[in-house]
Amino acid sequence: MTPSWQPDPDSGVRVREVAAGGLTFEVAEAGEGDHLALCLHGFPELNYSWREQMPLLAAKGYRVWAPNQRGYGASSRPGGVDAYRADRLVADAAALFDASGATKLTLIAHDWGGAIAWLFAINRARPIERLVVMNLPHPRCFAEALRHKAQRRRSWYMAFFQLPWLPERMMLARDAAAIRRAFHGMAIDKARFGPEVLDVYAKAAQRPGAMTAMINWYRAAARYREGLALENGGRVDVPTLIVWGEEDKALGLETLDGTERFVADLTIRRLPGVSHWVQQEAPEKVNAILSEWLPDA
Repeated sequence: MTPSWQPDPDSGVRVREVAAGGLTFEVAEAGEGDHLALCLHGFPELNYSWREQMPLLAAKGYRVWAPNQRGYGASSRPGGVDAYRADRLVADAAALFDASGATKLTLIAHDWGGAIAWLFAINRARPIERLVVMNLPHPRCFAEALRHKAQRRRSWYMAFFQLPWLPERMMLARDAAAIRRAFHGMAIDKARFGPEVLDVYAKAAQRPGAMTAMINWYRAAARYREGLALENGGRVDVPTLIVWGEEDKALGLETLDGTERFVADLTIRRLPGVSHWVQQEAPEKVNAILSEWLPDA
């Protein structure tokens, strides 16, 4: 395995392969113990997006696993759109927890990873202690927001990604300039996304078949709606923290409206002047929130 990134040796983070659910995952890990903090990245990210949070979580006593999810980085890349159904992605997270041997699970997730985490918690794929979701609304709230033109305009790319081959060509053109622009262009504090950071994401997307796999998450969500089915009325019965960068160009603040209908024990922390890439752009603020809200493992 050629790692997607090399952690700083002083960070306590290491990268290894983990077999789970019939696939192989490239997992960044830190810490030890029987309480797993499973960190799920979004599009077009990697486990690298959690690099600033992993040492903090390990210091709080968690064993931290941040996998490159199915199709990303050096993780397994099954062929076909149906391999990226949301229910299969949830099953991957459950299989990783099982493979860890841990007895307790806390989910921490961003963007598409947040969608998987919501589904995991709602459908009770495994018992969890707490749920943290960054810049991804509850699925019922997102569905309601999509009835309005403002959010549909922001989500234009979801329709574009349904086209064959053209999205891949566009995203990878000119040394994956669109991947680089997704981070640097949307960020408010662009200094957080220097060339060395953008190179990690661009090079991972340029691995053979990676871009198609990454976009297939969107294609499968549109084609296999049953994979997004919600049980229990969409209710989440564990303490839940939402961290939200208010300058999100892809998701409006109104997508948070009504979340309390589905989450009884809900905390929302909004960060003004921070983009969609909240945990990378404002790691100090995010880490302070996590340190306060998460109990020691």
